[in-house]
Amino acid sequence: MSYIIDRRLNAKNKSTVNRQRFLRRYRAHIKKAVSEAVGRRSIKDMDKGEQIGIPTRDISEPQLHHGQGGRQTRVLPGNDQFISGDKIPRPPGGGGGGGSGEGNASNSGEGMDEFVFQITQEEFLDFMFEDLALPNMVKRQLSGNEEFKTRRAGFSNYGTPGQINIIRSLRSANARRIALTSSKRRQIRALETELEQEQEKDNILKDPNKIEALTSEILSLKNRIKRVPWLDDFDIKYNLHAKYPVPHSKAVMFCLMDVSGSMSQATKDMAKRFFILLYLFLQRNYEHTEVVFIRHHTSAKEVDEEEFFYSRETGGTIVSSALYLMKDILSDRYPLSEWNVYGAQASDGDNWNDDSTTCSKLLIDEIMPKVQYYSYIEITPRQHQALWEEYESVAKTFSDTFAMQQIVDVTDIYPVFRQLFQKRTA
Repeated sequence: MSYIIDRRLNAKNKSTVNRQRFLRRYRAHIKKAVSEAVGRRSIKDMDKGEQIGIPTRDISEPQLHHGQGGRQTRVLPGNDQFISGDKIPRPPGGGGGGGSGEGNASNSGEGMDEFVFQITQEEFLDFMFEDLALPNMVKRQLSGNEEFKTRRAGFSNYGTPGQINIIRSLRSANARRIALTSSKRRQIRALETELEQEQEKDNILKDPNKIEALTSEILSLKNRIKRVPWLDDFDIKYNLHAKYPVPHSKAVMFCLMDVSGSMSQATKDMAKRFFILLYLFLQRNYEHTEVVFIRHHTSAKEVDEEEFFYSRETGGTIVSSALYLMKDILSDRYPLSEWNVYGAQASDGDNWNDDSTTCSKLLIDEIMPKVQYYSYIEITPRQHQALWEEYESVAKTFSDTFAMQQIVDVTDIYPVFRQLFQKRTA
């Protein structure tokens, strides 16, 4: 049997490199398992890791080996049936089989379970929100306390010891020494030439006093050069860093949920699942995103995250109360010059009398011109009612920024969520 050994160099953290390679190779299996896990999980376990099972047949590695057949001229040790020269019939079939048992049920032999491994919370969320993005996000005017990024901005004569640039400092010191001693070195070269000429004269013509004077002057100049410091405070250069503002896109997401009496507990749980997915997506991918939670029945109220997901308040149904509150909060706290505005609304479609017409008018006249994207999901197995029909007119007017989908059961939540926030190519 032949073995293929991969001797390519890995990074220091070899196990991490191998794990990432494994995750890339079986991405399709993992994404399918993540999609199924989202549907069966409870609300509290939505952001935890997951056990992924891959069928053994999908992770089997190819094996290269020699098959049976060909001319064989050897006799195996321990043989008591054949002698050299006997002809043995070729065994039927082709190459030798090296397969392993599958995990399928059978009445003979043993099988192998599927390969199961654990992905972390980070990896689970990466696969869950892959290729998703808030649509139409643009950079707005910066205001207030902004982020700054430090960049190199040359060199300075002042700084801390940790910012010393050694190469620049040594270069400056060398340049200073050359500048301060160049004239003296020229004088030394001239005096040495004159001393050499004087020493080459005949003994009669030599002037010992002149030779002594030249030697003394050369020695004096060399001592003066030696007294030039090798490194001076003036030579030390420091790396200079400057802060530059980092442009970022601030966004606010309005989450509007119907908690009226027509919404059964199962319907409310599906709405909460959708908004938890949305909340996790925003928290993970957008640092500068604020979330405004609005619950409504006959009246609307802004609440915090805990009350939004776990309160059991109920009542009648007036959907426009949530839209009016969203409009007021938007005008008071989120100027359009600074914020990208998004909205997500979940309801079962029931509404009070003619309030659906008021909702569509509010969206068309007041809200949709100010938002980057608005999504409406209707959680009901029944036929659509007046609210859906009114929202269809909004979708026709704002076809690029308004989207609506229906959810019938829990398994529809994740596919609908991905469809609403799928990353769009420019």
